[in-house]
Amino acid sequence: MAERTDEMLRLRATLQAIAPGTSLRDGLERILRGRTGALIVLGNDRTVESIATGGFQLDVPFTATGLRELAKMDGAIIVDRDVTRIVKAAVHLMPDHTIPSEETGTRHRTADRVARQTGFPVISVSQSMQIIAAYVGETRHVLEDSGQILSRANQALATLERYKLRLDEVSSTLSALEIEDLVTVRDVAVVAQRLEMVTRIAREIEDYVLELGTDGRLLSLQLEELITGVDAERELVIRDYVPGGRRTKSPEVLLQRLEALTATELVDPASSARVLGLGSVEHLDGAVAPRGYRLLAKVPRLPATVVDRLVDHFGTLQKLLSAGVEDLQVVDGVGELRARSVREGLSRLAESTILERYV
Repeated sequence: MAERTDEMLRLRATLQAIAPGTSLRDGLERILRGRTGALIVLGNDRTVESIATGGFQLDVPFTATGLRELAKMDGAIIVDRDVTRIVKAAVHLMPDHTIPSEETGTRHRTADRVARQTGFPVISVSQSMQIIAAYVGETRHVLEDSGQILSRANQALATLERYKLRLDEVSSTLSALEIEDLVTVRDVAVVAQRLEMVTRIAREIEDYVLELGTDGRLLSLQLEELITGVDAERELVIRDYVPGGRRTKSPEVLLQRLEALTATELVDPASSARVLGLGSVEHLDGAVAPRGYRLLAKVPRLPATVVDRLVDHFGTLQKLLSAGVEDLQVVDGVGELRARSVREGLSRLAESTILERYV
C-alpha cells in the first residue's frame, strides 16, 4: 500500500513537470509536431549509467528547442531530475530484458523497463501513434489534449457543485438538530458520508488541474471556492461525535478509514457509522450528543486551545448552550470579555440556525 502511494505521488510530480506551460511540455509538443518520436529519461544515476551505452555527453542547459533538435537523432535523451540540464543524447538504453512488460513497440517497451529498473520517470513520444506516454514505476499514463481533460473536469466540477449543495443542506440540518438536542447516528453518518463524497470528487478535479498546468488556473479557482472549509468540517464532525473524546483514535486515522471505503460502501450511511465507531445498521436511529466543536468553530476569534478547554469543561453542546457568562469564566483562559463573546456568539448561531431551518 505504501509503495503504491509513493508511486502515485511520483506520478503526480511527473505530470506536474510535463504539464502545459512547462519547458518540458513545450519540447514534447515540438517533437510531436515534428513527427520524430523520442525517449527521455528524467533522472541520472549509477543505475542509468549502467544501462546506457554510446551517445554524446552534453551537460548543457535544458531548452525546449534543444530537446526537439536532439530528438531528431536515434537513441534516448537523459536529463537531470529537475529537468534543468540535458545530460546525454543519442544514448542506447539496454534495461534488464527479464523485467516483464506488456508493451510491444521497441521504444515503449524500453521506456517501461527503464522506468521499472531505475525508478526514474521515462517519457516516450510515439512517432507513429502521435501520443506522449509517461512511465512511472509500473504505471503508464498517456497524456491527453487539454480540451479533452477540461471537458471531463467541467463535468466533475458540475457534479461537485451538486454534491456541495447537498452537503450544505445536511450540514445545516445537523446544526439545527444539535441545538435542539435531537441528533441521531444517521444524521452524523450522512454528513460524514457527504463530506467524503465531496472530498473524493475534489481530489479527482485536483488531478485534472495538475495535468492541465497553466490551462487549469480558472478550474483551480473554482475548485478552491467550492471546497473551502470542507477538510476542517470533516475533522470537526469526528471530534464532535466519535466515542471516547480525546482518548479515541486520532481524526486522521478515522478519515483514512473513511477514504478506504469503496464507492458502494460509502453510499450506505451504516458503513460510515461503523467506521466512526457509532454502531451499525441497528444503531442508526440511536441518539448521540455533540461535544460542541462544530458550533464553537463558528464563533469569531476563538482560539483552538480555548475551544478544547470549553469542551473539556462542559462535555456536551447542550451544557455549553445553557452556560451563563459566569459559568464560562470558570474555564481557564476565558475572561469576562471572551465569556460574553462566546455566550453572544452561541446565542446568535443558535437563533440563526433555527430560523434557517423553519422559516
